[in-house]
Amino acid sequence: MPPGWPDFSSGGEELLAPFLTCTSPAEFIALQQRVDMPRLVEALDDWHAVRLGALGPVREDAAHLLQRKRAAFLVTATERYGLFHAEVFALFVLHSAYDDEVDGVLRLLARDRQLGQTLGLMPAVHEELKARGMPLSGYPDRAEQARDVPRGLGRAARDALSTSLGSDGARYTELSARRAQLPPPYQQALHEVERALALRHFSASSVAVGTFDAMTFGVPLGFYYLVAGTGQGATSLSQGHYEQATRELAPALLLGALYAGGKGLRALSEARGATGVGMPALNELQAMELRLRSLQEMTRQLEAKLGVEGLRELARNIRARREVGRFVAVGGVDAALALREARGNVARAQALMSKARPGATGSSVARSGAQKGPGQVATVADDAARATHKGAGAAERPGGLASLVDEGAGLTREVVEARLALVELEAPGPRLPRDAAVLEKQRPSPDAPPRGAEGNPRWGEYVAYYEKRLREIKQGKAAEAPLRWASYEQMWGGFTRGLAFERLMVEVLEADARLPRAQRRFLGAFLKPRIERYVGVKKPESGLRYADVLIIEEGELAGGPPRVETLSFKSRDLLRLDPDALKEQMKADAREALGKYGGTLDIRRDSLQHILRGRSEVPVQRVRLVYEGGALLPRNVEVLKAAVETTKEKVPGVEVLFQ
Repeated sequence: MPPGWPDFSSGGEELLAPFLTCTSPAEFIALQQRVDMPRLVEALDDWHAVRLGALGPVREDAAHLLQRKRAAFLVTATERYGLFHAEVFALFVLHSAYDDEVDGVLRLLARDRQLGQTLGLMPAVHEELKARGMPLSGYPDRAEQARDVPRGLGRAARDALSTSLGSDGARYTELSARRAQLPPPYQQALHEVERALALRHFSASSVAVGTFDAMTFGVPLGFYYLVAGTGQGATSLSQGHYEQATRELAPALLLGALYAGGKGLRALSEARGATGVGMPALNELQAMELRLRSLQEMTRQLEAKLGVEGLRELARNIRARREVGRFVAVGGVDAALALREARGNVARAQALMSKARPGATGSSVARSGAQKGPGQVATVADDAARATHKGAGAAERPGGLASLVDEGAGLTREVVEARLALVELEAPGPRLPRDAAVLEKQRPSPDAPPRGAEGNPRWGEYVAYYEKRLREIKQGKAAEAPLRWASYEQMWGGFTRGLAFERLMVEVLEADARLPRAQRRFLGAFLKPRIERYVGVKKPESGLRYADVLIIEEGELAGGPPRVETLSFKSRDLLRLDPDALKEQMKADAREALGKYGGTLDIRRDSLQHILRGRSEVPVQRVRLVYEGGALLPRNVEVLKAAVETTKEKVPGVEVLFQ
């Protein structure tokens, strides 16, 4: 890392440089955990933000800023360089963005009445969007407003000048510099555009960008990593005698290797200038050939695990959503296998990974871990578990607590541990005696698990939990005795089920936010809702807590604090409760939600302060308690309704819902 990085007052190139040296999407994600990403993206100009977004999944808390800068760049490029040059840059933006990100950019442009004047005039972009299931006809520009008139003045003159950029030295210099930072196929496309403009007298009908499928061999995300460390994308992989070797890597295989290859991709980094005792550094030709062999080896292994159709499905899932790309890049092969079992549902796939046990039947995730040999592709998840928890012994095996951490979504290890501690205190299962002498005699051993716990990644965590609770009891700090092993295992299952429900609900909320305001079920009170997960909030009476979801109004408001709502999710088995117990449980959950996330909250997340207009303490307009439905709810609808009505009466200010 450069000394003093990141210096947010430095130029965009200095801020971007460390990211351009990453050799895989997994490294790109890991580097983001070391920096304030919202502040970094905000400090980048629009073009450098576009280049950052081309490297892989940008962290969740900075993604909305990236979308805005992408949209702003498309508008600026169209005005400064003209439609024909801007079309090449627009295709670069589309090819390096996930489908859900492209959808966000299109909505931003349409909301600002800029879509028809930019992408709407680019034929190749029309075809690209249509092929990805997002035709421009589905994103109509908003109605014209008075403020649009001044913005349009002078555009005709700029368009005329932009057809001959050589007449404007500053703009041509800027275009040339940015062209040099594109992958070679896009550089070639810009050259062809200029050649066509010169030879055909600027006839709009004569200038065409042509097909871009060959640019990244059908892989829109990850081509920067084919030549690690150059920051120039595919480079010579698209040229010379590398072309045939690269084309042997089918798009789905290549994308799968780049995202799911895990630490096997380190071969790409090690190949760059690798040296040994008495061995000179590899030249560029040797390094390129070694990288190609590494990629080919990884693709063969992935194809053997997933099959050809499985890899195609994986590629489609990665391209569709940033969240999937991040999940696979961090989790590696295990994540790819779990994602296939979960049919593309990230929440279910993460739950599968957390529950998988080495050697367990019926779980491809477990089988992949149990059968992994020294020649097989290892995963980033394995590396992270070992690196983060080195020395913790069996307590930190893959599949345990570490597998639930999701930094990009705000689910840090600190948050996971805090939430698990609360669930453990509420766990209803039987506990051991609160007697230090008895607990000393019954102390479990990490090397001697009871029958049924052999190979379970949580047995080591249970031993660590038991030891910690024993120390707390000796010091007089523990409120409860440790759970018995069976109760601990049951508590863990409920905890992971709850996290999966939370992720599902966030997907529901994000889909709701994309609907017209009148059609929304949850977010109709907001003009422009911003959905934030696991936000640290503090109240004098309850201390620091992590709200499941915080909704903040990002739209323009006339003075005063923005609208804030909180949601508390519960994946609780209500089926087994009798009517009276059901009412008591709902009232207790509602009081907890109101006490922790209602009233006035001190919001502790720095990246939200600009929305709060400098006020960290804001009033919460509505608190919602959302229960997971289905098989967890009582079958008697009248009993359920009575419990809800009682809760509303006894705990006003909390809305109870079921999903």
